Amino acid sequence: MPLIQQSSFPGPPFLQRGGHLQSMIPGLFRRVKGVDYQRERIETADEDFLDLDWLRNAVSSRRLVVITHGLESNSKASYCMGTAKFFVQNGWDALAWNCRSCSGEMNRNFRMYHHGDTEDISAIVQHALSTDRYDTILLVGYSMGGNITLKYVGTSGENLPPQVRAAVAFSAPCDIRAGADVLDRWDNWIYKKRFLSYLEKKIRHKARQFPGRLDVSKLKLVRRWYDFDEHFSAPICGFASAAEFHQQASAKNFVAGTRIPTLLVSALNDPILTPDCFPVEIAREHPFFHLELSSGGGHCGFQAKGGGEFSWAERRALEFANEYF
Repeated sequence: MPLIQQSSFPGPPFLQRGGHLQSMIPGLFRRVKGVDYQRERIETADEDFLDLDWLRNAVSSRRLVVITHGLESNSKASYCMGTAKFFVQNGWDALAWNCRSCSGEMNRNFRMYHHGDTEDISAIVQHALSTDRYDTILLVGYSMGGNITLKYVGTSGENLPPQVRAAVAFSAPCDIRAGADVLDRWDNWIYKKRFLSYLEKKIRHKARQFPGRLDVSKLKLVRRWYDFDEHFSAPICGFASAAEFHQQASAKNFVAGTRIPTLLVSALNDPILTPDCFPVEIAREHPFFHLELSSGGGHCGFQAKGGGEFSWAERRALEFANEYF
């Protein structure tokens, strides 16, 4: 029964009071130094591309952590760089990949990325294995990247490559409809405005790339996040409606298929997640799916008092991996 009864999160720094500050301060002010990624571009089966950022250990390692970022983020997010640096310091190689349209260059095809897109993370894993360097892979995902990670592990089930031996997700909005609705609350306007402003620019770019495929005038109709998903996310990602997109993208609907040790960590004070994103009942009965609910940490923050250079999340991910490797 891997429902973790008490989180090891020791609490946030003194000045980070409340979920909003615990989410915003690390994202805005944390700097991770000394990460010199080596970029690689790979072609996808549908003639698009993915940009991968590698950080390798000075000594050849057979262990690799694959890191997936959140919505409208990229491999240079502090949590990605912190995870990469911490694991490399502890004898691993790290691969932080960029979802389509997130690497600094718009992707080629009439599609971008979404919360339930497991095709690309599967391609990343297969590419890493094709190098014949790794016999152990850990998946770590943050926010949207956590949802992608959980869905990939759950839908793959026993067909997951045997080298993928564990997974960790932080702050995953594994119920997409619930996550969309909470962004519409008045107290979350700053997150909604930020995400939509970035996504609107990409929608207009796609409309220029593919004339006649998108009606950008519908951007004026977006009042709720559901509206954006109905008019833009769903058609670009190949779904008939926002409802179908939410159903198929939500990792909560697929984690029952998990067959490797998998940890989901979420903070109870996360301002943009609701209890619908905490699959407590599944964790109570599932032999592989672990759920850890911390009292604090915000959304992808998890800076701890007296924690030093690395966040508690980065240390927790390695701790979980060490339990099984």
